Amino acid sequence: MKIRHLAAALAASTGLLWASGAAWAQDYTFKLHHFLGANSPTQTETLEPWARAVEERSGGRVRIEIYPAMTLGGRPPELINQVRDGVVDLVWTANGYTPGLFPRTEVIELPFVYLNDPGAANLALHEMFETDLKPDFPGVEVMFLHVHAGHAIVMRDAGIRSPADFAGRKMRIPTRTGAWVLEALGAVPVAMPVPDLPQAMSKGVVEGALIPFEIVPALKLQEQAGQYVELADRTRLGTLSFQMSMNKARWNSLPPEIQQAFRDASGPEWLAELGRIWRGTEDAGIAMAEAAGRTHVTLGDEETAAFRAALEPVVDRWIADVAARGIDGATLVERARDLIAKHGAR
Repeated sequence: MKIRHLAAALAASTGLLWASGAAWAQDYTFKLHHFLGANSPTQTETLEPWARAVEERSGGRVRIEIYPAMTLGGRPPELINQVRDGVVDLVWTANGYTPGLFPRTEVIELPFVYLNDPGAANLALHEMFETDLKPDFPGVEVMFLHVHAGHAIVMRDAGIRSPADFAGRKMRIPTRTGAWVLEALGAVPVAMPVPDLPQAMSKGVVEGALIPFEIVPALKLQEQAGQYVELADRTRLGTLSFQMSMNKARWNSLPPEIQQAFRDASGPEWLAELGRIWRGTEDAGIAMAEAAGRTHVTLGDEETAAFRAALEPVVDRWIADVAARGIDGATLVERARDLIAKHGAR
């Protein structure tokens, strides 16, 4: 009798679990795929808070499952096609991992267009999206675009104080605009996703990288790199842009109130906060390197002016390159600089 009662209880329990699952399936569940680790600041400080904000604004009708470190398969450059093809619902990815695919958006990455303020750049991207950048993103609905704190100079051993110090050095970079920066400085660009950097540096495949300091804890970069350099006033040698995007067909299938939950979680207030978050993780990263006894250098105004002179041709090169695709790069550069200055003044 007890066995029969136990079987009946288990059957009832199983039925409740099934019913619960069926009810949950009526809500909106999304798979979000990205290339960094589950403990990276990007996941804990950006992706998780954003996902929870969407869920809250939907009144609990949305659930976002985050899959870090390419756990759903593929390599980082494949993320954009995964979301376009509907393999996943959402991706967070670096635009520069697919060179030339987002030509208009590259404007924000250029040296001395982007200076040192990720929040201002995020708001500039937001303001430029509908009028200037949207043609870069067929097949997806962009939730938001943003940048990191910018390309600082991280070296295994060598100190960098001038453009001439880059001559002949093998340097990791994730973007074609970053590669142009290195070429203008006489370095040898080596493209690779950021998770590959520690091993590449330890084996001497590269001597350094243009990369933000915030990545130090996630990659334990202080174990490989001894020199951390930025320009005056925390100016960087350009930056890297990212997108949070949804498959277009999935977006179009959503009711207006669910779409609005995503929009409300992705607007200017979030983008300004995102700039503060990434600046904070930047500070934490360089603090970790300094605590490990690594050298952190901020160059002076004259040294920074030498880099500006060396890198202005990179902007000209980009303008000429996108002109061949019918894009008015000079206007985009002017607009990006004006908007970054406008939002940086807040």
